[in-house]
Amino acid sequence: MTVPGRRSSTFIRLLRSGFTDPSAAARLLDSAALASVRTDPVLLDALAATADPDLALLGLVRLAEAQSEEERPVLLDTLVSAKPLRDRLLGVLGASEALADHLARHPRDWHALVTYEAADLHPGLAEFELGLAQAHDPIALRVAYRRCLLSIAARDVCGTIDLAETAAELADLATATLRAALRIARAAAPQDAAQCRLAVIAMGKCGGNELNYVSDVDVIFVGEAVNGADEAKAIQAATRLASHLMRICSETTVEGTIWPVDANLRPEGRNGPLVRTLSSHLAYYQRWAKTWEFQALLKARAVAGDPDLGAQYIDAITPLVWQAAERENFVADVQKMRRRVVDNIPASQVDRELKLGPGGLRDVEFAVQLLQLVHGRSDAGLHSGTTLDALQALAAGGYVGRADAAQLGDAYRFLRAMEHRIQLYRLRRTHLVPEDEADLRRLGRSLGLRTEPVAELTKAWRRHASVVRRLHEKLFYRPLLDAVAQLAPGETRLSPRAAGQRLEALGYADPASALRHLEALASGVTRKAAIQRTLLPVLLGWFADSADPDAGLLNFRKVSDALGKTPWYLRLLRDEGAAAENLARVLSAGRLAPDLLMRAPEAVALLGDPEGLQPRTLEALEQEVLAAVGRAGSAEAAVAAARGVRRRELFRTAAADIIGSYGTEDSPAEEDPGALVDRVGDAVSDLTAATIAGALRAAVRDHWGETLPTRFAIIGVGRFGGHELGYGSDADVLFVHEPREGVDEQEAAKAAQTVIAEMRRLLQLPTADPPLLIDADLRPEGRSGPLVRTLSSYAAYYRRWALTWESQALLRAEPVAGDIDLGRRFIDLIDPLRYPDEGLGDDAVREIRRLKARMESERLPRGADPTLHTKLGRGGLSDVEWTVQLIQMRHAWSQPSLRTTRTREALAAAQAAGLIPAEEAQILDEAWVLATRVRNAVMLVRGRAGDTFPSEARELSAVGRYLGYAEGTVGEMLDDYRRTTRRARAVVDDLFYGA
Repeated sequence: MTVPGRRSSTFIRLLRSGFTDPSAAARLLDSAALASVRTDPVLLDALAATADPDLALLGLVRLAEAQSEEERPVLLDTLVSAKPLRDRLLGVLGASEALADHLARHPRDWHALVTYEAADLHPGLAEFELGLAQAHDPIALRVAYRRCLLSIAARDVCGTIDLAETAAELADLATATLRAALRIARAAAPQDAAQCRLAVIAMGKCGGNELNYVSDVDVIFVGEAVNGADEAKAIQAATRLASHLMRICSETTVEGTIWPVDANLRPEGRNGPLVRTLSSHLAYYQRWAKTWEFQALLKARAVAGDPDLGAQYIDAITPLVWQAAERENFVADVQKMRRRVVDNIPASQVDRELKLGPGGLRDVEFAVQLLQLVHGRSDAGLHSGTTLDALQALAAGGYVGRADAAQLGDAYRFLRAMEHRIQLYRLRRTHLVPEDEADLRRLGRSLGLRTEPVAELTKAWRRHASVVRRLHEKLFYRPLLDAVAQLAPGETRLSPRAAGQRLEALGYADPASALRHLEALASGVTRKAAIQRTLLPVLLGWFADSADPDAGLLNFRKVSDALGKTPWYLRLLRDEGAAAENLARVLSAGRLAPDLLMRAPEAVALLGDPEGLQPRTLEALEQEVLAAVGRAGSAEAAVAAARGVRRRELFRTAAADIIGSYGTEDSPAEEDPGALVDRVGDAVSDLTAATIAGALRAAVRDHWGETLPTRFAIIGVGRFGGHELGYGSDADVLFVHEPREGVDEQEAAKAAQTVIAEMRRLLQLPTADPPLLIDADLRPEGRSGPLVRTLSSYAAYYRRWALTWESQALLRAEPVAGDIDLGRRFIDLIDPLRYPDEGLGDDAVREIRRLKARMESERLPRGADPTLHTKLGRGGLSDVEWTVQLIQMRHAWSQPSLRTTRTREALAAAQAAGLIPAEEAQILDEAWVLATRVRNAVMLVRGRAGDTFPSEARELSAVGRYLGYAEGTVGEMLDDYRRTTRRARAVVDDLFYGA
């Protein structure tokens, strides 16, 4: 009879021992298989110490049930009497469901955990080879492999060996397995074995002696003919042997698989031959290999097959590996590979990725390998394929800070330990942190986190990932500052040569100048130098991520020299998280924004204000400009103040555009390029209108006081009227006036001409601020016609003489400054011309087409590539705009939504009205936006306007970065531009020319 309360006390004891299902655990303890030990307190305490007591108990019952009647007492007696076996066996059963399955299938393999000799604690390659020696077929090899793996896992979960030793043992076991697989393959094909010499080169983690529990084993095969054999036939034989070796390890059998053998790191990857001769390998690496292939070869190690051939291969490729950092685009190639890895992670998995995500294992490995390749050419002490050993060597040589290396090493060990335990559970290849609570609990307990395993695990994981994110880039830069600042005596530092090598490898074209800038910024004991030493490691990384790191660093020094003694500046960079990154992006993206900033460095404050990069309204700009003009004592001073506002606002617009295009760590790049284009167009157009309004007020006040003798209005046309101005655009305008009552017409005309001349003079005076050019060439009769007309003169001209192209030019006319009523009446005057009743006639349509065709043949600059000219080239701005404007002139009389000065708005209205198919509208919009962005990018990068892509490599790369292309992909950018505009031209041929 059950004693009252007995069950509940057992239940509570099991619960306190870590069982999540005490009822199921009680039933398992009551099973016949554990009859002799179920009441032994040692057993329950040992189960409680495992990562998953429920899993460990279930595995133990299965193992005991699988024993023979004679063997079961031996197992259970040993279990309760021998603590080493108890800890090992239950530790494995509580951490690995897959190894519990293996023990249930092979119940005598528990004996592999009994011996506890010194050699057993740290077995090497010879011991693993002995453990696999009796395996003569793939199934036997799998069983023997699991038996050896069982002993490694047991020592790992019990803490007998640390992470590095575990990874090294796993690599030794993989080496022994490859040798055994090759032995089996040779035995199956003795004739092939007799014809060739075959060496197996381990790559990746196996080559680096840091393998995971479940991982692809990366290899490269090298083959040669034996003396007297035909080389071609020998390579064929070696290929058959290599293929058989891969199948022996990779194929699934009744005993499962071991791991995939991956030979895709070989020359030409999957497209290349599986086996090559040594000379063929060398020919490829010397002529065709990419940077990432040398990075991969850093871990190459001969592990199986012909030892002399393997040694020859390693001796031959080693010098090539350590010369890789001298290759052109070395760092760009490495960073591109890193970005591609991150970009290929599914968005839903990024936060759970231990290996490839931000702050993951690959960040550490890439950083360490990059530094090895940079400095290993002159320091053989860095020639290690093992990440932790290499990190230690880098710290010892002064190539990374000791404290940084220690923190990064601790983080790497923790993340690798997590990865090991995750894979050990089911022996599956994964780098994803589980989401299930029970899995997280087991994982946390297996790492020694017992109080609140899930919460503690999550906190520790995030902390270590944060350390990696924070440090992996600083590793490159902090030692550079230590080398120039020389504050801590006795520390091993980078030599000037090593510092120069590193800067060069990180993309700095002039490392000597860069070091001088760093010394000026970081030397000394002032508060300014101390804060800059803290900021520079991060800033240097952002500069290096740009197309012109040298310019970024030089510009930062200039800004810092100008503002360094200003308390708010250093506080802004130190305390405002986004300000420093925003500044780094702006300073290294091209010439225009830094030039604007240098003229008034205090504008850097905009970068730290969350609202600082938002464009200001036209009303706010006009109010500020007119107030500044009102306070000035002369017209020159007034317009200088207006131009100062313009310069600051141009900087605000350019900075917002750059940051929106590049993105930051906390804010991704703007996904809609059209939104960026619209923001720039609106902001620059409003700013130009406000500046012209200020110049007009100053010119009038200086000559006539408050009132000009004639009403005067300025009409924006072209891009200005369309709110589509770029950074380098002139202001296209028409001037219209109307004499006030009682004022002679000649006097009024003279006043209007005087005010125009004065405005132009004031806006182009040589000052530190960029000039604003006013262009009136779109007026009636062009340059031959009067600069300004009365409203009635415009009416008379348009009534009698207006050509179709002039009506077309008026499509983008909009008042921008001056007399509001006069501007409105001018619009009323021209509306019937630009939106003619019943639309354009056939003759007018033919005239527009003829004019466009002539312009294409005559106006494209000599030597310009018509596929890359943004304005007049195929599918460029002119093509799209003329097509949209023709639709407006034909249909706006009946479709009011087409009556807009903005190209994109008119295009969307045409689509909505059914005048153009949605797909074709999208093609034209995409081409127009892209061409506009290229023009903006050219101005931002070069500091001067241009209608085609730059020819200089760095400038072209900077345009690419602005457009969202990674370093080294300018060819892809040009191909994309040509493809986009080619499609647009096909639509233009259909819609505009009626092809």
